[in-house]
Amino acid sequence: MKEKIGQVTPEERNEIQQLFERRNGLNELAKVLTSDNDTLYQKLVRDMGETGTRFQIWWDRMAAKYQWKRIDKGHWEIDFDTCDIYLTEE
Repeated sequence: MKEKIGQVTPEERNEIQQLFERRNGLNELAKVLTSDNDTLYQKLVRDMGETGTRFQIWWDRMAAKYQWKRIDKGHWEIDFDTCDIYLTEE
């Protein structure tokens, strides 16, 4: 089930889109990077944690601002083209 529950501004969309793309890029890098290069590996782990935290903070902040509906076993998604927010039940 997927229900439209709101919309964000283009500026807010740009913020989460940047974090989304960064998180995906770091995840791809993690697939090929080994712990042989400890310095780079530690930086990647730290960056993944920081990006994941910033990603969640954005969702929490927008949910509080716009009072989005919540359900158990559900999550929010954004349509980057329209700035629409959807609640999807898992």
